[in-house]
Amino acid sequence: MYSENIRITKKGIIFTDKHGNKLSIMSAFQRAGVRMLNWWFDFRLFLLHMFSSRVPFFSIRKIVFKFAGIKIGKGSTIYMGAKFFEPRGVIIGEDTMIGDRAFLDGRGRLKIGSHVDIASEVMIYNSEHNINDPLFGATSEDVEIGDYVFIGPRAIILPGVKVGKGAIVGAGAVVTKDVAPYKIVGGVPAKEIGERKLRNFNYKLGRARLFQ
Repeated sequence: MYSENIRITKKGIIFTDKHGNKLSIMSAFQRAGVRMLNWWFDFRLFLLHMFSSRVPFFSIRKIVFKFAGIKIGKGSTIYMGAKFFEPRGVIIGEDTMIGDRAFLDGRGRLKIGSHVDIASEVMIYNSEHNINDPLFGATSEDVEIGDYVFIGPRAIILPGVKVGKGAIVGAGAVVTKDVAPYKIVGGVPAKEIGERKLRNFNYKLGRARLFQ
């Protein structure tokens, strides 16, 4: 046994995938190339997260975020400690605030509108495992957060969800279905618990804290 996926036998070298299925030499080398590319992507994410968690000036972090592929609108801020799976899938509008230690997936398209207030430790996913797939493969669905939405601390938004304009997601809610505009949802799973009376939105969130 040379490694988990390479076995040396009397008949020669046998390559297998993670499920134990035999691979041709060509397939084995192709998968090795993909794995090395993934290592490079993981290293880039490591560096991105280092900047995100250790650099206290967003003006500097923003340069790094944009270089990584995140699209950030004018006046928007991502607070310290934010993490990503694939930054190139994240699109953020203007005057939006992403709280500290938030998680933005990005493996599918994640579009966050303008004047959106996302609190601390919110997690937004657009990819998940298919529990009915024999190989437990991943599926991706876009997530869209409308303008003037507020998402409370530690809420979780799951793949495929659309949160309409002006909606509010309560703290700790787990959102598995679309949220209509102006609705207030909370709980696990999130259900409608109220409606926002305000309809004509024109406020701005303003400047972010300097060292966050």
